[in-house]
Amino acid sequence: MTVRIAVLGAGSWGTALAMQLARVGHSVQLWARDAAHVEAMRASRENSRYLPGAPLADAITPLDELDQALQGADRILLAVPSSAFAGVLDQIAGRLDAGRGLAWATKGFEPGAGRLLSEAARERLGGSIPLAAVTGPSFAGEVAQGLPTAVTVGASEPEFGRSWAALLHGSSFRAYYTADLVGVQLGGAVKNVLAIACGMADGLGLGNNTRAALITRGLAELMRLGQAMGADARTLMGLAGLGDLVLTCTGEASRNRRFGLALGRGNTPAKAMQAIGQVVEGYHAAEEVMRAAERAGVEMPISEQVHGILFHGWSAAKGVKVLMEREQKAETE
Repeated sequence: MTVRIAVLGAGSWGTALAMQLARVGHSVQLWARDAAHVEAMRASRENSRYLPGAPLADAITPLDELDQALQGADRILLAVPSSAFAGVLDQIAGRLDAGRGLAWATKGFEPGAGRLLSEAARERLGGSIPLAAVTGPSFAGEVAQGLPTAVTVGASEPEFGRSWAALLHGSSFRAYYTADLVGVQLGGAVKNVLAIACGMADGLGLGNNTRAALITRGLAELMRLGQAMGADARTLMGLAGLGDLVLTCTGEASRNRRFGLALGRGNTPAKAMQAIGQVVEGYHAAEEVMRAAERAGVEMPISEQVHGILFHGWSAAKGVKVLMEREQKAETE
C-alpha cells in the first residue's frame, strides 16, 4: 500500500531515506527550507548539493513550504541536524496527532541540554504522540545507490515502531525494530564523538592497533552511559550501537572521522570543519555527551579528551598520551 510521507530535511541522509521510501513504493514530500536548493532539485531531479549523481524518483516531490510538505502526509520523518531538531519540532507540533506520530533520523542530543531528542520531543508533544528513531550503520551515499543496508527503528510504542520498520523495509534495506528508544539514540549520538577520536589517531599515524583499542574502549564508555540511562545492553551491541560505531570510526565517507583526521594532522577545529563543508554532528555532540555523563555520574575518558581538544585547545597528541597513561585496571571493571 502506498503511503504519503513527509520527509523534513533534504540533506544527504534525508534525501537518501526519501529515495528508499520511494524505492519501496511510497510517495514522498521532501522539504528543505532553502528555496534555491529546492528549485535546483526540481530542475535537475537530483540533490546535487549533497548526493550528486543520484537521481530522484518521480515519487519524490521537493518542496520549500512546510505547510505543503505536511499536507496530506500520513507519516512524518524528521531528518534535520540535531541543532535544528527542536526548532522544526516547534513549527510542526500543532499539526501532529497520534495517527501520524513522529519519527526522526537525526543523530545527536538536544543542544545545550545533554538530553536525548526523545526527551525534547516528549516535552513539546506530550504523552499521546508515538515516537520513533531510525538509526544504524548507514552512509547516505550507499543507501541512495541501493546498496545493502540494515537499520534499527526504536520506538515508544511497539506497533508504531513496527509500522515504520515495515515502511522502510525493502529488498536491499533491512529494517529491524526495538522498544529500546533510549539505546538506539545513545548509540547514534555517542559514536560520532568516538569517530572523531579514531580519526585523530589515524591523522597522527598511530596505526591499526590504536584504532581498534579506541573503538573497543569507546564501546565500553557507551555501555557505561547506556547502563546509567536505562538502555538495553543488547541494543548497544547491535546495529544502533556497535554497528554504527564501527562504520563511523572506519568508513572513508564518515564526516566525523574525516574531521578527526584533519585535527590529527594539525588543523584547528574551525579549519577542519570548513574543509568538511557539512554539519559534523560529533563536534556538537561532544559537549552534550559530557553533560550527559556528568549527570549520570559516568566516566568517559575518550569522550573527555575529544571535548578538551575541541573546546579547550588541548593537543591531540597529548590526548592520546593521557589515555595511555591512565591507571591500569581490569578490562571489564
